[in-house]
Amino acid sequence: MSETAVTTPVSVSKGRSLWSDAVKRLLAGRAAVISAIVILIYVLVTLFIYAAEFGSSRFGWGIPLTNYNEKVGSEYEPPSWKHPFGTDYKGRSVLRKTFYGARTSITVAFLASLISIAIGVPVGAMAGYFRGFVDEIVVWLYTTLSSIPYILLILAFALVLKDRSISLPWPGAPTFRLAGIASVYLAMGLTSWVGLCRLIRGETIKHRDREYILAARSYGCGRARIIFKHLLPNVFHLVIINFSLQFVGFIQAEVILSFLGLGEKDKPSWGAMIDDARLTLTRGFWWEMAAATLAIFVISLALNVFGDRLRDALDPKLRTE
Repeated sequence: MSETAVTTPVSVSKGRSLWSDAVKRLLAGRAAVISAIVILIYVLVTLFIYAAEFGSSRFGWGIPLTNYNEKVGSEYEPPSWKHPFGTDYKGRSVLRKTFYGARTSITVAFLASLISIAIGVPVGAMAGYFRGFVDEIVVWLYTTLSSIPYILLILAFALVLKDRSISLPWPGAPTFRLAGIASVYLAMGLTSWVGLCRLIRGETIKHRDREYILAARSYGCGRARIIFKHLLPNVFHLVIINFSLQFVGFIQAEVILSFLGLGEKDKPSWGAMIDDARLTLTRGFWWEMAAATLAIFVISLALNVFGDRLRDALDPKLRTE
């Protein structure tokens, strides 16, 4: 008699990618989820105000709770059910000004982060990959910038860029005037790329001699292709982590610049609200200061918690069970 072999099917578990594993780890923490919800609320408020401004200017829509300059009561009304954060010296709603302050801070922080990434990532990758003379120039440049106190460097750039006009270098090109928040996010973006550049440079040096880079060289890939298609995708999780952790620093820097009169003038910002409220604290009008401070505290705490959890989820060396 011939015996027939009985085969049993073998189940193979499907592995998870770095990003799907990071999302699973991130969603497993309650603090990270709550922080993400708080950040999302701030972002939605910002987008809603932009949509309301566009609809008001383009179609004449009258969307409630968005006109910060509307007089809604008498001067210095204390917080109530009708006005949760009271009114200011013109009878305007402090709650609406706080919403507009969120729009200003989120916009400045986001655009400054994009400028910082656009400078720091390619410069750091090229310095770490090419080494030699290119690396020495980049190291000298960011060492010089990092030796200057950060807040003084931002102030210097903000003062230089304030109310300046920039023309593109071709005939008939439009001229852009750097007024309001434009000079603020340019000043922060042009001075804050140093830390990210140093981080990307160090990671690129570790990756440049690994097997997948040597294989790409052996296939005849160009240097630009190796850097942007092979190296940067393997270190891009560090860019995301740096973005989340640096975002709160940009918000605080914008508040400081607005407090000193170098930020947004035409529309409310948290720094300008604090500057206006500091003169009235001795008279007992505390609610405008409290509203701006509370808004800064909540978004800063949420960004710090979310950034820490994101770092634990994305960085393999810092992952915890």
